Amino acid sequence: MALTPADWPPELRETLRRGTVIPAHLLALNERRQLDVARQRALSRYYLDAGAGGLAVGVHSTQFAIREAGLYEPVLRLAARTVQEWVKSPRLLIAGLVGDTAAALREAELAVDLGYHAGLLSLAAMRGASEDDLIAHCRAVAKVIPLVGFYLQPAVGGIDLPTSFWRRFAEIETVVAIKIAPFSRYRTLDVVRGVVAARAENRITLYTGNDDSIVFDLVAPFVLRRGDSEVTLRIKGGLLGHWSVWTSTAVSLLSRIQTAVAAGRIDQDLLALAGKITDCNSAFFDAAHNFRGCIAGCHEVLRRQGLMAGTWCLDPHETLSPGQAEEIDRVIRDYPELADDAFVNANLERWLS
Repeated sequence: MALTPADWPPELRETLRRGTVIPAHLLALNERRQLDVARQRALSRYYLDAGAGGLAVGVHSTQFAIREAGLYEPVLRLAARTVQEWVKSPRLLIAGLVGDTAAALREAELAVDLGYHAGLLSLAAMRGASEDDLIAHCRAVAKVIPLVGFYLQPAVGGIDLPTSFWRRFAEIETVVAIKIAPFSRYRTLDVVRGVVAARAENRITLYTGNDDSIVFDLVAPFVLRRGDSEVTLRIKGGLLGHWSVWTSTAVSLLSRIQTAVAAGRIDQDLLALAGKITDCNSAFFDAAHNFRGCIAGCHEVLRRQGLMAGTWCLDPHETLSPGQAEEIDRVIRDYPELADDAFVNANLERWLS
């Protein structure tokens, strides 16, 4: 059965359009690298109680290898069931979709069956394909489930996607949002220019995935010329791996930014947070080693809080890099106001029950 944005509850369309916190859901494993169901459920409960407007599951932070491990369906099903059982109001459920067209279609169909609202479509597996083939691929998947575009940074497998691609992608009627995550201001502008060229700014909501530039993405408008007029766009929310940790402070940060933007008053203290958050991200994401330890780094933050039992990833070679734990020590010490340890401590037993 095909799903369209018109099939969503109206409040979810408003949540997406207004801008919200969508953590890129992590994967809780035990020491045998098997799914830890209790802790995986606890992570979802944590994100929901923190105030996240949705969950993105089966994405890069969940580890693309869940597919080969036979965990894609169980993990997506568990998250959907946890949302249904834990909160009264609906939350956005976004499923990561990967692979060639046949594989992405299978995942899209499964996501719809499980109650997901949109698919975050990674094009990494289409490396070398022509722009026409990429657009045909996107159009095929968009017939099954509404799409969130995904500009994944090249350092973790993404491919370069020019403005012409983003214009054509934005013309697809069931595209509802784009996660901009190339970690590049130039490539970020390519996405914005494409949306403006497609005249899709009133239908497509921009979300930051640039974990190295979260605050600036959310406070700075984009003003572009289209014909004889100017078009102003803003990135409204975030779908971020960085927001898979310290999620309650992320919710507070987005609320503060949205209030400041609405009032037209961006103060210096808010701008100063930009560098602090990027510094934290450099430690969590292991920027010093070209992001090799990005997933394990997020696991380590949650392990210290008790939400995870360890930093195990599906790939035994995917671990903290040398010196990364010390960098995490440093940013926790330097920016205690960005952590949400008290919130986690107060609720951890309940989430794990």
